[in-house]
Amino acid sequence: MIAVLKLNKIMKKEKRHRKKKKNAPTLSSLYRTRGMEPWSRLHKRITRGLPLSLSNSFAQPLRHSELVAQAQLRGDDAIVAEYSDHTLTYTPNGGSTDLKIEIAKLYGAGITDEHVLVFCGAQVALQTAAVALASDCHTIVFTPGYQSVVEMPGQASGGNVTKIRLSAANDWEIDIDEVKLAIRADTKYMVINQPHNPTGTLMSLGAQTELVALARLHGIRVMSDEVYRLLEHDDADRLPSMADAYESGISVVTLSKPWGGCGVTIGWLAFADLDIKQRLVDVQYFGTACPSRASELQAIMTLRASDWILARNLKIIRRNLALIDTFMTTYSDFFTWVRPKAGAIAFLKFTGGMTSEVFGSALAEVGISIKPAYCFTDTVTADVDYFRVGFGEEKMPTALAALTAFVEERKAGWRVGAAN
Repeated sequence: MIAVLKLNKIMKKEKRHRKKKKNAPTLSSLYRTRGMEPWSRLHKRITRGLPLSLSNSFAQPLRHSELVAQAQLRGDDAIVAEYSDHTLTYTPNGGSTDLKIEIAKLYGAGITDEHVLVFCGAQVALQTAAVALASDCHTIVFTPGYQSVVEMPGQASGGNVTKIRLSAANDWEIDIDEVKLAIRADTKYMVINQPHNPTGTLMSLGAQTELVALARLHGIRVMSDEVYRLLEHDDADRLPSMADAYESGISVVTLSKPWGGCGVTIGWLAFADLDIKQRLVDVQYFGTACPSRASELQAIMTLRASDWILARNLKIIRRNLALIDTFMTTYSDFFTWVRPKAGAIAFLKFTGGMTSEVFGSALAEVGISIKPAYCFTDTVTADVDYFRVGFGEEKMPTALAALTAFVEERKAGWRVGAAN
């Protein structure tokens, strides 16, 4: 809502300015100066229609027929019947109780359906939380990252935010000492992303415990983007959800990533502290407050089939990650990374003399899509000039084979260039 009001003011201001000055700035330039331009817009323009994608960040997409088959296998005929003949009236703001009950089962005993708000995807949830909780305080965020995670608190607060830069030299981990230095008297909100996008890395339990203790000491709410939780490559690495780990913690999740339910378009916030609920509900009211009942029913089917879906998707992810391991070993002269621990993504650096942007454009010319560093930060410097690849889909090996062929055709020239 705040972003819309700001945009209206910007447009009015631009119109007045154009009358006074011929070479007035364009609206798109005003977008850029205010950080409102999507970082991935250039990427989408370059990669639109390419046949081979290493850009996607989700697990293997589901089909509705698979959900129905799983429901029938477990004897859940009622949910199938309801989907075929459900009412098209409004759902309750923040989601129906039956869906919130299913979501609450993912958390500990302290999280019930009352502690869950359902949204039309995690993006809307992140925006709602920022406007509700970050507009009147200082926020700490971490970069590189997903743009909504990094930028929304600053948009909501008028720039009252500190960005802490993560580093490959530190395995993309949060440096607690840097967090301590960033805390101010008005710091009351912090946004983290664990498992991390775009790197696939994951903080240790000890680091999470230390961060929670620091936040508790200073009265800081912690929003944790946990969209890749449950896709840990080793189950032993799984962290407690922030909603379970911290009384002032908030977890945001979407069906898109672990379950591959992208088109269901359901995400949620889970939180232990009910004192913040009304603030979230009031902001949500002005967004997409009511998800479709069809989406809710598909979400319930998805969550009830969770064990089967996650086992299938982790099998695909582990197979594909093994292929990337081989690629990285074979071409270690040209690529480096911090090996991911969770999710369906990895962050690679090309060391052969091209930036990630140039490398991405070269790949696009042969039909391959990757996501360069500019999709994850407003300032691309050498230490973050990596590119993201996704490996959650069945078809990923075909795209990786094409990338391998691309490297094979050019590696001799790269070596000559490095020697000179």
